[in-house]
Amino acid sequence: MKLIQLRNLLAISEQGSVRAAARQLGIAQSALTRSIQELERELDVALFERQAKGVRLTETGKHFIVRAQAIHNEVRRAQEEIEQLRGIAKGVLHLGLSTVSQIALFPYAAKAFRARYPDVVLHVRDGLYPTMEPYLKNGTLDVYVGPVLNHRPAPDITVEKLLDNPRGIICRKGHPLAKARSLSDLVDAGWVTTSVTFRAEEELGPLFAQHGLPKPRLIFRAHSALSFVTAMVSSDALAMLPVQFAELTMAGAELEVIRIAEPLPEPPLCLVRRNDILPTPAAEYFCDMIRRASGHIEQERKASKKAL
Repeated sequence: MKLIQLRNLLAISEQGSVRAAARQLGIAQSALTRSIQELERELDVALFERQAKGVRLTETGKHFIVRAQAIHNEVRRAQEEIEQLRGIAKGVLHLGLSTVSQIALFPYAAKAFRARYPDVVLHVRDGLYPTMEPYLKNGTLDVYVGPVLNHRPAPDITVEKLLDNPRGIICRKGHPLAKARSLSDLVDAGWVTTSVTFRAEEELGPLFAQHGLPKPRLIFRAHSALSFVTAMVSSDALAMLPVQFAELTMAGAELEVIRIAEPLPEPPLCLVRRNDILPTPAAEYFCDMIRRASGHIEQERKASKKAL
């Protein structure tokens, strides 16, 4: 088995056809077909089955490609580590970031990282932990930064808590409930799904029940920062979001926080990595900068409380 065969396998799986994969890799279609046929003979299994438009993985192929992806990622990581240790700061750092970590932590970490590793490309996937874990497990992601709630990570995953992150009830500017001061004032409002588990009823429901209030009325189900903001700006919908959402440049002029008396849950931001994969120097430095950014936020919060 050769590494180039695994590269070819991954390209075909990603592109969905031999022709598209050959074009992406810049090699002849016949050479790519021959490479996969040799791999299938060596394994004594069929990895792809032909369709009217392209190919798709067989069940065996789906299992094998998980291993192939892990091997490919580890070889990439090893090559980049050697180059970085030699002073050749190149490569790609694959990150999974939640929206709030992009707002609160990434700007500081990215600035410091760019100064140290100007030629390392940062490849960012936007999402929450349930969608990021498969990429961490197969080695595609170097690190995930964001909340990890109601989800038990796999044994080979290490979760490092960075800081608790406060949330608020957020609405559009000029909302008729903007002056509300209690959760009971919001029982008739419509809400946007905002849960870190993708099911807002698991967070909002218990919160309302805790205060003897009926279940909240969910009217939007959104899974991106842009969707949340658009839903709130264009309607009277409310959302329980990290307070940083109201600080977004694109939304700060349109959104505000409803200052209710009841305390809201504060999901911690975490740094998550595979514990059996050695990070490259660039990955380790990025993690250090994320930790430092978290420390700055904690210091600012303590200073703000003392000022009050």
